[in-house]
Amino acid sequence: MDSIVITGMGAVTPIGVGVPAYWENLLAGVCGIGEIAQIDTADQPIHRAAEVHDFHPKDFMPTRLALDLEPYQQYAYAAAAEAFAQSGLTGSSRVGLVMSTALAGMNAITRTQTRLERGRSADPKLLTRCMGNLAASHFAIEHHITGPSLTVSTACSSGGDAITVAKLLLRSGMADAVVVLAGEAALCPAFLQSLDKIGALSPTGESRPFDVARNGFVAGEGGGALVLETEASAKARGAAILASLLGAANNTDACHPTSPAPDGAGAAACIRLALADAGLAPEQIGYLNAHGTATPKGDIAEACAIRAVFGGLPVTVSSTKGATGHMMGAGGLTEVITCVQAIRTGMLPPNLGLTEQDPECPLHLTGPTAVQQAVDAAISNAMGFGGQNSCIVVGRYQE
Repeated sequence: MDSIVITGMGAVTPIGVGVPAYWENLLAGVCGIGEIAQIDTADQPIHRAAEVHDFHPKDFMPTRLALDLEPYQQYAYAAAAEAFAQSGLTGSSRVGLVMSTALAGMNAITRTQTRLERGRSADPKLLTRCMGNLAASHFAIEHHITGPSLTVSTACSSGGDAITVAKLLLRSGMADAVVVLAGEAALCPAFLQSLDKIGALSPTGESRPFDVARNGFVAGEGGGALVLETEASAKARGAAILASLLGAANNTDACHPTSPAPDGAGAAACIRLALADAGLAPEQIGYLNAHGTATPKGDIAEACAIRAVFGGLPVTVSSTKGATGHMMGAGGLTEVITCVQAIRTGMLPPNLGLTEQDPECPLHLTGPTAVQQAVDAAISNAMGFGGQNSCIVVGRYQE
């Protein structure tokens, strides 16, 4: 069976636009969390988030698109443009797309409702601004990609699940290469208030994964993209191969609509499925990028899952959400990029916000600074509302 490889990566994040800037700032311990600038939070319960800065959409797309697309679509498109250029692909009927977004055009919908309440009419482009598949559609049009195009929306595991769907397309022979892209930008009052009311967000605006004082996650925004293709396709093009996609899995807790299974049983099963798909044993994993949202229950559940699979094995773990906030569906892709970069550079990112590790999360965590460690295979976990679990395994490319 032909293996699947990664030939392109793209990122738009609160700590940097472009994979080089993202990675450099991640290793340097830069935190992208700050006071929210895009909306007035004077009357809101939440005042801090991880926003994207210094992003200029016209650098990545035609002016007409920059004016037509919502920020979440711009982020996905820009990340895909970076990944597509790096891969050297050209569009064809053998190239597909899988778009990932958890929240799609929530901002456009709430903004339109406000317009209607004020006696104004709806934007004629409302549908194209709020439909989750349209970023991929615009990218396909611009790059003449006519293969299969699918959209995945499985809450915060959307990014990882989009990779799994892309893998299935490649395995089925429906495509030789797939651009996986993701975008999120929903820092609107309705979204923030809703999460605040269920106690999911940090009231202090601090993301402290696995810390004893963690008190919820910090909302983030951004985009991510990967180009996946069969090894045969990449080699035939003479493409530079960045890493291998070794395994992918998805399952469901079937426990609660918003809380994970307390014992992490579903997430543990998902990790085992991904390892089996990769043909690897737990001891062959050198780094694990945890979902690690810094919620009181979620971190414990994930720690239970990791311990259930790895036991006392010294797999190094960190969560990047202390730096980027929770980028929802987009985070599933940028966190896989983190794993690829860890393999390529031998550097593991810090676990920002960790001051005193929770004894109920007995993991081998990185601290406030990056760690130098050679890694041949790494895992990225993602868990979402609805009991969604995703696990992606990437490894060093070997012919």
